[in-house]
Amino acid sequence: MCGGGMSLPPIPPILLVGCGKMGSAMLRSWQERGLSRSFVVSPSPRALGESVAVVPDATHIPPDFRPAAVILAVKPQVAPSILPDYVRFAGHSVFLSVMAGLTQAGLAGILGEQAAIVRSMPNTPSAIGKGFTMAHAGPHVDGAQRSLCHTLLEAVGTVAWAEQETELLAATAISGGGPAYVFLIAELLENCALEQGLEPDLARSMARQTVIGAALLLEREEADAAVLRRAVTSPGGTTEQALKILMAEDALPSAFSRAVKAAIKRAGELSGAPVVEPVR
Repeated sequence: MCGGGMSLPPIPPILLVGCGKMGSAMLRSWQERGLSRSFVVSPSPRALGESVAVVPDATHIPPDFRPAAVILAVKPQVAPSILPDYVRFAGHSVFLSVMAGLTQAGLAGILGEQAAIVRSMPNTPSAIGKGFTMAHAGPHVDGAQRSLCHTLLEAVGTVAWAEQETELLAATAISGGGPAYVFLIAELLENCALEQGLEPDLARSMARQTVIGAALLLEREEADAAVLRRAVTSPGGTTEQALKILMAEDALPSAFSRAVKAAIKRAGELSGAPVVEPVR
């Protein structure tokens, strides 16, 4: 329910191709929102709710079914062999890709040059409705289709739109890989606690809850992360001593910058897109 007791309009019929972790998370959110009668293509027959019919492949989709959106959530390596079966929806449906690696040009080469395609880069917290997704609309996507894709993606978190498709490379490295970097911090904090002789259960609980609590503070407070960091850092105190090491010129800031650049370079290699250094 939204403000004033008004119900959100139901989501129109969609076709979800692939129902792994990301696809399943999105589907649950759409069903909670009120999903019109839709189809899911999955090789594993299973019940996914009254609003959804599960079929093993495209040949089992009724010929008169006209989804507003076809969500492509299969592994990118199998996409070239699977996606040609969905060309028949071009001209009516918008294709929303949540696959990494396949560019607008690559998708258009399979689905047709006139296909309406939105590429998106969600991250794993989308599975709990706390995701961040960067999306880019291709040249044949109209306003209504972009709005629908925004609604579909917003169901699992925050959505931002890129003017240039190459911005998705940065999203892949920062928001896409970011959860792994945060998990690494929790892992390193736990290891440090173990080095200091704390029991494993205590070390794990301390590290995890510290990261969780800091993240919730970051969500709740409007202040920049740098402001929150300084608020924890008393002049001459213990945290200041630790940060002098972590924030040294050749330490964490430099390592993070190099890491993100390496991830962006690899994302470009995988997608076949050239990586251009940003103009300063």
